[in-house]
Amino acid sequence: MIPFGQAVRAWFGISLQTFGGPAGQIAVMQRTLVEDKRWIGQQRFNHALNYCMLLPGPEAQQLAIYVGWLLNGTRGGLVAGALFVLPGVLALLALSAIYVLWQDTTVVTALFAGIAPAVLAIVAQAVIRVAKRSLTHPALIALAVLAFAALALFAVPFPLVIAAAAVGGWLIHRLVPRAFQRGNGHGGDGGPPPLIPDDTLHHATPRVPFWGTVNTQPSYVAKREDWRER
Repeated sequence: MIPFGQAVRAWFGISLQTFGGPAGQIAVMQRTLVEDKRWIGQQRFNHALNYCMLLPGPEAQQLAIYVGWLLNGTRGGLVAGALFVLPGVLALLALSAIYVLWQDTTVVTALFAGIAPAVLAIVAQAVIRVAKRSLTHPALIALAVLAFAALALFAVPFPLVIAAAAVGGWLIHRLVPRAFQRGNGHGGDGGPPPLIPDDTLHHATPRVPFWGTVNTQPSYVAKREDWRER
């Protein structure tokens, strides 16, 4: 859907900014892919993130692989996944070597002590950024607060929180359907339409005929959409 070289450069740029763990990584991808480059719609990005959160393993990398696959097929997914972790691996090796060689020095101790609050600030800013795009109704904000309280204050197991949140989302959809109202398929922010619009999530036949260029097997996607409609 986009030149492969341009995609590689974009994923490499994302990989250099993904500090702060999954929250920071997801926020960087949202800013780059959804807001700046307009390669994928906000609603589709959120749906993909929700699915990746339910899968075992690193959800941020899974999300990168999925979007990379949408844009450039199998090789796009492989490049996005590999570049997503490569700078972190190199940085971890360098920091590990520094720590082993000079861990007793005052300078190195101070450096590592200073990194902690900076990473905390990055994570907090990332959570706020993602929340502004995802929690668009007071009912959803209340659900997020309850989930946080269950995890942080009452140590409720994560699977139970996810299951309860799913039930809560179903109830909100039944009682307050406008809480899940979507935008116009173009991200809902009034900007130019994304390359992969949100509409393709909710219609058997996409409004924008781009599937033929996503990969060489558009019939597979159509079958999945037909099955979902049934």
